[in-house]
Amino acid sequence: MFPATPYSEASVFVRQMRRLEQDVLRMGALVENSCRLSHQALFEHNLVAAEAIAPLDKQIDQFYRRIELDCIQLITLQAPVAQDTRLLGAYMQLIRDLERIGDYAKNLADIAIKLFPHPPHPCMAQIEVMSLQTQTMLATSLVALVDLDAEVGRRIKQMDCAVDAGYAAVYDILAQTPLVCTNPSSAPSSHQTLEPFILLALAIRHLERMADHATNIGQRVAFIVTGQRG
Repeated sequence: MFPATPYSEASVFVRQMRRLEQDVLRMGALVENSCRLSHQALFEHNLVAAEAIAPLDKQIDQFYRRIELDCIQLITLQAPVAQDTRLLGAYMQLIRDLERIGDYAKNLADIAIKLFPHPPHPCMAQIEVMSLQTQTMLATSLVALVDLDAEVGRRIKQMDCAVDAGYAAVYDILAQTPLVCTNPSSAPSSHQTLEPFILLALAIRHLERMADHATNIGQRVAFIVTGQRG
């Protein structure tokens, strides 16, 4: 074989970076799908959607481990220039945000299954709005990543305010709702009365954290483009 020339080494590095970018976007698409399925499970009582998330989550975790390893190898073996090092470092943080969003989507599916036997709480409509807002934030963050658009990436932080407000409003409703015995002829069980409230409190917390991670992705895209944080 002929010794590698600087040009060929650069070409290999470019191909590796492009493959890495494609893997990040594929991982993002899987996370988006998980969020859609968790929404269907939680608000449409779709058991099939809930059960479909676990296999997706395994794929997401596999992408996370592979991309992280590829980033480390490129940094240590290819000695990239400063801008590429910044991109690889941002990818490593960004995929962690995606992986966490996927975990929360899986948790929401588990919550949905546990909520199936309970009558829907009046605040479900507000929680559904939070879920849709979070999905929009994730989709926008991935568009920012594809286009490397710093302005769109920064804009996601403003969208997060609506999710935070929704969280506060629903939390207040749950906290102020009186517990009612579901079977007046017997003493109320704490499991019967408390479980749906606890599950809904967990659900809105997961959605709020998903929105935070989507915000992080937008901020990381801005950092990739500008080299500036915040």
